[in-house]
Amino acid sequence: MTYSINTKLSDVYKNPVGHDVIHKLLLQMGVSDAMIMKIIGKLTLKGLRRFTKGFTGEGFIEAIIKLLNDAPEAAYLVSDESIRAWWKEAVFYQIYPRSFMDGNGDGVGDLRGVIQKLDYLKTLGVDAIWLCPVYDSPMDDNGYDIRDYHKIAEEFGDMETFDQLLFAVHERGMRLVMDLVVNHTSDEHEWFVHALQNENSPYRDYYFFSHMANPNNWTSFFGGGAWNYYSDADIWALHLFSKKQVDLNWDYGPLRQRIYSMMRWWLRKGVDGFRLDVVNYISKAPNLPNGSEFVGKLMGYTGIEHYFHGPNLHKYLAEMRREVFEPYNAFSVGEAPGAGREISKLMTHPLRGELDMAFCFDVLEPPGKERFSAYVYNPLYLKQYFSDWMRNYADSCQMAIFFNNHDNPRMLSKIDPEGDYRSIVAKMLAMLQLTLKGTPFIYQGDELGAINFPFKSIADMRDVESLNFYRQYCETMPSDEAFAKVLSGSRDHARVPMQWNADQNSGFTEGAPWIVCAHDEYNADNEVKKEDSVFWFYKDLIAIRKHGEALIYGDIEIIKTDPKPVFAYYRSLGEEKWLIVINLSEKEQALPPVDGFELVLCNYGDTERIILLPYEAILYQKIKR
Repeated sequence: MTYSINTKLSDVYKNPVGHDVIHKLLLQMGVSDAMIMKIIGKLTLKGLRRFTKGFTGEGFIEAIIKLLNDAPEAAYLVSDESIRAWWKEAVFYQIYPRSFMDGNGDGVGDLRGVIQKLDYLKTLGVDAIWLCPVYDSPMDDNGYDIRDYHKIAEEFGDMETFDQLLFAVHERGMRLVMDLVVNHTSDEHEWFVHALQNENSPYRDYYFFSHMANPNNWTSFFGGGAWNYYSDADIWALHLFSKKQVDLNWDYGPLRQRIYSMMRWWLRKGVDGFRLDVVNYISKAPNLPNGSEFVGKLMGYTGIEHYFHGPNLHKYLAEMRREVFEPYNAFSVGEAPGAGREISKLMTHPLRGELDMAFCFDVLEPPGKERFSAYVYNPLYLKQYFSDWMRNYADSCQMAIFFNNHDNPRMLSKIDPEGDYRSIVAKMLAMLQLTLKGTPFIYQGDELGAINFPFKSIADMRDVESLNFYRQYCETMPSDEAFAKVLSGSRDHARVPMQWNADQNSGFTEGAPWIVCAHDEYNADNEVKKEDSVFWFYKDLIAIRKHGEALIYGDIEIIKTDPKPVFAYYRSLGEEKWLIVINLSEKEQALPPVDGFELVLCNYGDTERIILLPYEAILYQKIKR
């Protein structure tokens, strides 16, 4: 289908990109797209422009039409989701190495520290480690600004230590997935350095350069414009993130081949796959046109419609799979900010041959909220979100299920900011993560009930994004309000060191930690010793998940419940059947019928009742007769 100004919104909504754009825009407004589409579905894009031109501005509808025509049509076959794969069965554990464990006492977590804690992860039941970037880097964005893809950053160790880590992981029957950034490099990478020094350098085509000042109105995710001026060369370069993270031009074939060659080098070394940072940004619209001011105000970033789903994204992902992943039978998971359910399906459907899985972030913020908003997360949204994905995605694609990562405040603190139900809510989230249909990704500290850190001053914070936004906010508001806003969404909450014990530096380091350490009873020493702890709840759930196949490959059936705060579903495969019942509110609720099932695990213990306590999560198994 060719989309035009005369296309009805109902047809736009059927398009994968059209669906996700409409859903995302209405989600930001806190409006149900299902309800709105019933009202305006027959309206054409021309009519929409006439009604909304006053606040959407010029170019918005045209940009939508371009996105629609660039997108593949949503013509999927239901694949056989029962096909076995290790990454479907695995429980992943994300390590942010800078904050995980310091092995040499310099205050910074490192590879030696990771090696020291592998037995802890094995005890928990972890099958695979996602290791955040450890490549050589100036550390402007803690390693997500790579200076040399073939070298380990000195603060993390060296290649010999990495090889020891890889051997130790494999020796324990686990796998290692590297975090890789290929949307951009550090401005200190040799490619960029040579490109700046010589205007005839072949590396000039590796990046986006312009002799025009601020050639478009795109903004950076870390604040300010997305173009940086280099006075010595009298040239501007594109950076969607920090000024030291310059975007690569994936439309240039030789650049792609250099990237693929580097990835194969790591796979030959023995790593088991890659998590690809902001991989859906690698394809930009030709000529980098101006972004819609309306979209910029709504989403917070001007220009995003021209690269969150670029015209060649699927071509490049398919090419990467053929040339890199398939020859090594390697695993791939892509971070996809801005992508929704249908774009994720385009990237991960097995019959399309692109990625194995993708991270979609719609679960992290409820409708109408964004990361730097001060709010309490209503967990009832989890029922809405997961019911949708289980019904419309999990039948053919493998979902990545997560609540935390290195880029977001802790979900536990969003739901229960006062900590009244800390252990209970932490276990409730574990129940969801390990019983829904998909692959669980635990972030370091989840298994300890880790919460946000109560930073007292901007001086205690280290994240480049937080520091940039603080300076930006201070231009329009008092410093205390600016700090409060930064505190609501800072990535540093997830980056304070792991709490291994109750010592001064939480057992993380014998030196001066690179960032402040948390101190509370929810540390690994305490949690491992207490059999009713969050740690043991994770451990038990992981063991249960591995014992049978229904919680991995089984069907999922969402049960309609009244009252609404109760989320219940079956997981079944053959004779094996489980019932999961969760109260997503802090009020007691009626327990739905559980006849024929026996209680296996509950975040309140083993006592059976006829009511659900606040945030209660229960796993039942069908009684075998």
